Amino acid sequence: MDSAVSTNRSPLRSAAAARRSSSGRSALPNRVVATRSGCGGAQFGKAQRFGAARITTARAQSANAGKSVTEERQPTMAGTEMPLKYSSGKASPLGVSQVGSGLNFAIFSQHASAVTLCIKLTTRGIQDEENAKIVEFALDCQENKTGDVWHVSVEGLPTSGVCYGYRVNGPQGWEQGHRFDSNIILLDPYAKLVSGRNYFGVDNDKPSQPFGTYDFDSSPFDWGVDYQLPNLPETDLVVYEMNVRAYTADESSGLDPAVRGSYLGFIDKIPHLLELGVNAVELLPVFEFDELEFKRYPNPRDHMVNTWGYSTINFFAPMTRYASAGGGPIAASRELKQMVKALHNAGIEVILDVVYNHTNESDDANPYVTSFRGIDNKVYYMLDPNNNAQLLNFSGCGNTLNCNHPVVMELILDSLRHWVKEYHIDGFRFDLASVLCRGPDGCPLDAPPLIREIAKDSVLSRCKVIAEPWDCGGLYLVGQFPNWDRWAEWNGKYRDDMRRFIKGDPGMKGVLATRVSGSADLYQVNKRKPYHGVNFIIAHDGFTLCDLVSYNLKHNDANGESGRDGCNDNFSWNCGVEGETNDLNVLALRSRQMKNFHVALMISQGTPMMLMGDEYGHTRYGNNNSYGHDTRINNFQWGQLKERRNGHFRFFSEMIKFRQNNPILKRDRFLNKNDVTWHENCWDNMESKFLAFTIHDENSGGDIYLAFNAHDYFVDAVIPPGPHLKRWNRVVDTNLESPNDIVPEGVPFTGSGYRIAPFSSILLKATP
Repeated sequence: MDSAVSTNRSPLRSAAAARRSSSGRSALPNRVVATRSGCGGAQFGKAQRFGAARITTARAQSANAGKSVTEERQPTMAGTEMPLKYSSGKASPLGVSQVGSGLNFAIFSQHASAVTLCIKLTTRGIQDEENAKIVEFALDCQENKTGDVWHVSVEGLPTSGVCYGYRVNGPQGWEQGHRFDSNIILLDPYAKLVSGRNYFGVDNDKPSQPFGTYDFDSSPFDWGVDYQLPNLPETDLVVYEMNVRAYTADESSGLDPAVRGSYLGFIDKIPHLLELGVNAVELLPVFEFDELEFKRYPNPRDHMVNTWGYSTINFFAPMTRYASAGGGPIAASRELKQMVKALHNAGIEVILDVVYNHTNESDDANPYVTSFRGIDNKVYYMLDPNNNAQLLNFSGCGNTLNCNHPVVMELILDSLRHWVKEYHIDGFRFDLASVLCRGPDGCPLDAPPLIREIAKDSVLSRCKVIAEPWDCGGLYLVGQFPNWDRWAEWNGKYRDDMRRFIKGDPGMKGVLATRVSGSADLYQVNKRKPYHGVNFIIAHDGFTLCDLVSYNLKHNDANGESGRDGCNDNFSWNCGVEGETNDLNVLALRSRQMKNFHVALMISQGTPMMLMGDEYGHTRYGNNNSYGHDTRINNFQWGQLKERRNGHFRFFSEMIKFRQNNPILKRDRFLNKNDVTWHENCWDNMESKFLAFTIHDENSGGDIYLAFNAHDYFVDAVIPPGPHLKRWNRVVDTNLESPNDIVPEGVPFTGSGYRIAPFSSILLKATP
């Protein structure tokens, strides 16, 4: 199941999905080109003004233009007579930095023969794309290059809000792995902010040209005098996987339209997370991505909007269009920090889902060049030397980042450190992390340098690091991911095994015991702990919890791929009716099954993770690959939460809090024979679908008895005597109606037996 899930779980899990036509590029603004000799030409001094320049109109730059129209002009800062000055600059740091009275621009390209800095200037500070000019600084390979880094310092530019990019040229041989095209202005890989469209999903009938930008004017963000990082122990985590935009985008959120789907909108709904009881959010990608990428050319999916974000444009910049009211990149950076600060003040950690396995730049069949590909394709991507140096595709998205190349590895490490230092991020979940374990030729590495450096890095030492331990090339590493006793993993085997037992598959009882005990078969190696296994039943890709118990088959026609996308092996059961129904018996069974799953997740040793919306029973109507729907299919339904607050939501919230209040459910070591008693004498009975056990509390005697019945008939369970001077109290019976299905303080239980209903579970707690 894991390989199938990973193949379809992200928005672009096929080459066709990533198609973008280079002819779809927008016309560039007016272009001012410095007429100075480059490599092999006349040399220049340390700090000089540019001489005469050529202005090429935007129309002349468009693909449909006829003859070029040029005029000579002295390049000046727009709206002033201040000439721009340049000097050789310095090679470090990469990106844009302040140096002396100017700004330093530095970019890596090992194989480039020419690099030109392009700065977009607008009239008197007004964003006017039609009248904007591109001032181009052609860098000299003698004066502006140190090793493989090209650099220049520019005086006379504002210290905030200026857009820039690069033209890069070099060898044209595709068979050698090069993809240079000097006609394209490329995004700086080290740009800390990205400027493009400001409003999410608003299509102005023309593609957006992403530019890097910067902000050296704003005061340092005020994190507050009493501000502290949560620094939660890994044993205590309850992770809530969620999407920033989808959390508040729906009208039912009750927020002003200007803040719906934004970082600021998220802040307004933090009280819900506290009421639910989770203490860590795992955010789907918040790095800059293009949600309109499917609309670049006519195709069966051009009606969709990429709402998941697994198609990274830049690894340093926050998603601009998550800013409120179309505020732009500087506002996005500030508001993301406000969101992180508010979460931390609420005691909630922030884990980012990061995509370092591929970029948005597609494949060689339908290339779309925005950054890395045009800067140095041979360095940034894995290539197949036996197939005309075509891009290798272990991501399912057309390309694979060359993560263990020293330059790319340092880019990733710099990116991670940036998010920790600048945004105070607490951890990272690495999408398709097995890609990060491959060498430049795609072969798996026993000790991947990048994985080791992340584990050993001092800046990242306080962070949680979580691998999705598989990729689309079949490198399945669940329980075997290189870890240095630091890396945790999404436990895909937990997901599959729990689904199969709860729905009543035979022969799963022994596996269930292993999974609820912390999956020692996978993680009890060296110094690894149970919490290094992230237990989950539902994630963003695949069915929601409600759909898992409502559909036997996926229903993905709305995705435009005739049902070919999405995983076919979901281990789901519709409880007798496919999809929506008014049958009360079916609905009651589905409710029990959802509660059974949640009980199992919250009593298992390891780190539990649940999906946004499962706490009220969100449905995607059987779509198990909903990456392209900016609608109620993905958006949190606050009205449904209100309707189900006293039933379904209450159960989920109380069960999370029960886990937090009972340390024996979240140990920092694997269970031994004194920690648990299995009330079982027929482990080899393949038809047995019932398991009961007691987890012992050696400190206070607060034992917990659990029983799971996946049979379609009642089971009369023998209840063992309670610990010395303690008695059993019923906390959970998923067969009962709310509020009796979970009673946190417990209902006194007497007797030696309990009749457990079909497809239900019970939990008893020993108290004085």
